[in-house]
Amino acid sequence: MDQILVYSDSLTWGIIPNTRRRLPFDKRWPGVFENALTEMGYTVRVIENCLNGRRTVWPDPFKEGRDGAKGLAQVIEMHSPLKLVIFMLGTNDFQCTHNHDAWLSAQGMAKLIAIVRQAPIEPGMPTPEIMVVAPPAIIAPKGVIADKFKHSEKRCIGLATELEKVASACSVLFFDSGQVTTASVVDGIHLDENQHKILGEALARAVSERIDF
Repeated sequence: MDQILVYSDSLTWGIIPNTRRRLPFDKRWPGVFENALTEMGYTVRVIENCLNGRRTVWPDPFKEGRDGAKGLAQVIEMHSPLKLVIFMLGTNDFQCTHNHDAWLSAQGMAKLIAIVRQAPIEPGMPTPEIMVVAPPAIIAPKGVIADKFKHSEKRCIGLATELEKVASACSVLFFDSGQVTTASVVDGIHLDENQHKILGEALARAVSERIDF
């Protein structure tokens, strides 16, 4: 059985926009992704490591543990052997507590890629392949998270392009989720249930075409 680690934030954790509730596994995209791959005949296990508010490499001044670089090497060690690591991060880099642009966020992703490749896995275990998934572009935030993401739709412009450049430079796989879906119509940040389904199925197709299981 091949193991795939998904390392992400609330977009993947499955938060239901404008609530604190969570979609069940088979409704959030990692579950849709696993089930779709299974239906294609692959024997895979998707491991979720998704934390609400996680940045690429920056801390949250109000909540502990949101720097995605902290502890990542140990997460890779913990779950090895891994066939693939999928990153979908960046959205929280544009919270109002940061004044980042797309280039800076993508540089954070480059650091995460390096950490995976340098992780202290056991001798003989493979270094996993990596896929960077650009999150959907932020729409004007609304609802309960509007203040937290104020003006983030401007700061995030160009993120998919910058992530693709990093993926190319680091020789990892890339997928732009904005090519198949958008951010939530409810809050402009997260994914609605139907968007989880669309993304999970699209990623299953992309991974099946590019990874040799």
